[in-house]
Amino acid sequence: LGALIGEPDRPFTAILGGAKVSDKIEILETLVSHVDSVLIGGAMAYTFLAAEKIEVGASRVEKDMIPTAERILALARERRVSVLLPSDHLTVEKFEATATSKVETGRISPGRMGVDVGPATVRAFSDQIAKSGTIFWNGPLGVFEMEPFAQGTLAVAKALAASKAKTGVGGGDSAAAVELMG
Repeated sequence: LGALIGEPDRPFTAILGGAKVSDKIEILETLVSHVDSVLIGGAMAYTFLAAEKIEVGASRVEKDMIPTAERILALARERRVSVLLPSDHLTVEKFEATATSKVETGRISPGRMGVDVGPATVRAFSDQIAKSGTIFWNGPLGVFEMEPFAQGTLAVAKALAASKAKTGVGGGDSAAAVELMG
């Protein structure tokens, strides 16, 4: 990771996903001091959206981590680091691969939960990836283990593959997702 953090080609973008903010606090706090932008997806995005007072329905939120998310967002603003949170979401009523999904923009309806980033978010994330000089990715952007909810993670993997940036992928789930996506 020395090449990524030492003298990265700019802009330097971090992509963070996965299930829990609590698993990524140290990474987030370190990266906010080094990157130009942070793209947040996966279930951890719902804690950040809740910190921004955006309704997330029945999505997974670590309520005890909301103050930490608020602090990280404030630190990012202070350091002029762009933070991109999902603007749309693939949502379901039941957490199962056969559940009927729909895309919701902005807030998530009560009783529904986010299981992947939506197409507008994929475009925004892909645009940022395309103009980045260095990228670090840790954590899937949806429930990639369930094929219907893997599209956001797949799209980011494809955007990274098409990018000319120096790219580092860390974490078991991210590495598994990249391998799964070919």
